[in-house]
Amino acid sequence: MKQFERKRLLERVNREGATIGADIPDRIDVQGEEIDLRQFVFEIKRRDTIPPGERKRVDQAKKNLRRERLQRFQRIENNEVSYEEGERLVESIVGIDRALNALESLQPTDLNQEAELQEAADKKRWMKFLRQALGRDDSAGRMGR
Repeated sequence: MKQFERKRLLERVNREGATIGADIPDRIDVQGEEIDLRQFVFEIKRRDTIPPGERKRVDQAKKNLRRERLQRFQRIENNEVSYEEGERLVESIVGIDRALNALESLQPTDLNQEAELQEAADKKRWMKFLRQALGRDDSAGRMGR
């Protein structure tokens, strides 16, 4: 592959908005394992939030996709492939980016758990306020004693 061809391929990958209109690949080989990427992303995306039990699976998938993306990018960057193979790699990288964007846009926790954590923090602040107001909190620095 010629230098200008490689440069053009790398620019396509890094271009702002490269994923607009791009499709998530149906199946992709990621770290030596073939996965149904489109089905996985749509299954997870269908839920708006990631249940706690699925968080680890989604995080691992994102990590593997990032690693695979980097390896494919480096194959083009290091001139290890023909121009035609580089074209295929660019398409797959853009598809991986599209999948990562979809997975990154999900809410990290379920809303019930988030509400419970917020309520516990509110109670803790309220109790601290009451202790200070009643003079039972040594950390507030008692005045006049």
